[in-house]
Amino acid sequence: MVSIFLQSPTFLTPLSYPFSSRSSTKRTQHGASLSLRVTASRSSFDVVVVGGGIIGLTIARQFLTGSDLSVAVVDKAVPCSGATGAGQGYIWMTHKKPGSDVWDLTLRSHELWHKLAESLTDDGLDPEELLGWKKTGSLLIGRTTEECVALKQKVHELSEAGLRTEYLSSAELLLKEPAILVNDNTGAAFLPDDSQLDAHRAVAYIEKGNRAFATAGRYAEFYNEPVTGLIRSDGDSKVVAGVKTLKRNLYGKKATIVAAGCWSGSLMHELLKDCNIPLDVPVKPRKGHLLVVENFDSFHLNHGIMEAGYSNHQSASVSGLDVDERMLSISMTATMDTSGNLVLGSSREFVGFDTEADEFIIRCIWERAAEFFPKLRDISLEDFIRNRKVRVGLRPYMPDGKPVIGSVPGLQNMYLAAGHEGGGLSMALATAEMVTDMVLGKPSQVDTSTFGVKGRRCC
Repeated sequence: MVSIFLQSPTFLTPLSYPFSSRSSTKRTQHGASLSLRVTASRSSFDVVVVGGGIIGLTIARQFLTGSDLSVAVVDKAVPCSGATGAGQGYIWMTHKKPGSDVWDLTLRSHELWHKLAESLTDDGLDPEELLGWKKTGSLLIGRTTEECVALKQKVHELSEAGLRTEYLSSAELLLKEPAILVNDNTGAAFLPDDSQLDAHRAVAYIEKGNRAFATAGRYAEFYNEPVTGLIRSDGDSKVVAGVKTLKRNLYGKKATIVAAGCWSGSLMHELLKDCNIPLDVPVKPRKGHLLVVENFDSFHLNHGIMEAGYSNHQSASVSGLDVDERMLSISMTATMDTSGNLVLGSSREFVGFDTEADEFIIRCIWERAAEFFPKLRDISLEDFIRNRKVRVGLRPYMPDGKPVIGSVPGLQNMYLAAGHEGGGLSMALATAEMVTDMVLGKPSQVDTSTFGVKGRRCC
């Protein structure tokens, strides 16, 4: 039996905000968002997905739309309560390096996102309304001679890789973004085909699509149910048959997939402690702040914007990382969402699972953005405090800078899909495609060898 009921969402921080869609949520008289849940009395499915973020939900979607398998999604909280809901939503290639380990996966995922947006348009639907989709293009800004030389080389590499891209001089950049402070040493790499979406809208759309399979008995959600252990065939067999939660046993006849974001490492440690398997999944939480300025009308941004140093901050800690060090970095990113709010970022630091907003970091993000957009300095502190919201999320960080996607060595029917750092939204659709192809025994669209568990620092 399938049942549908209302449940109030919870978030890692009260400063995070929920998105409410007419088709998938209702509101109380006080305006609080209540999300529809689909659950079932049955306990056996073909696939159990542990994790209700963008990776877990798109994996479920891929199984439901690309096969006849049934899927259960289980999570210790609710969707959009982790890194997914706290992200900026950019679907950009501008800061990626052609030929890198994640290049093909990211490119494939972007292709799938664009196809999804186009299919909605072809069906007479609005991808901006349903996904928060905007084809804004992206600008990677350099402010020194050295950065601009590197950007020109980057434009050449991206063009050689088949992407539409061009280098903009300071005068050309100013024409595209009049609010940016430029000088003779300013330039930018411009990718007109880059896009952005709203994570909450996209998740609401994916959830609604997944739930359409519930009436046929092919889909169910089990939220606010922490996973506590593995179910193995015949007690101590190497065949994984599902997971235990605090409330029930959920059986996955064909696959159990852990896609629990930054909690994947600690969760796998707990799940495998009785399996006698030497596997350490070094996915760690990397905290990030984003600043949202609502009712913003001081200027308008036409594109997604990122400073050239963002990529260095993103990967600065890959080699020789001591995860006990904070290693705080701030780099400027700026977008405008579909509601006209200015979204500024971003910070990166290692502080464990702490999700408290840090006023020092918020001020640093604001001051860094003001170096690029002088009009921000004209906004009074009172106006800033009144109209601001802060998103705090924990990115799932892998030391070698690429996600871990593949089967778990030593166990049958168990898979991992985690460690996307800040690229979960960006890489979600291709990751889902890769995982389902693995489980179904189909050839993959992207080389899977670089993402496998075996041979990494996991074992």
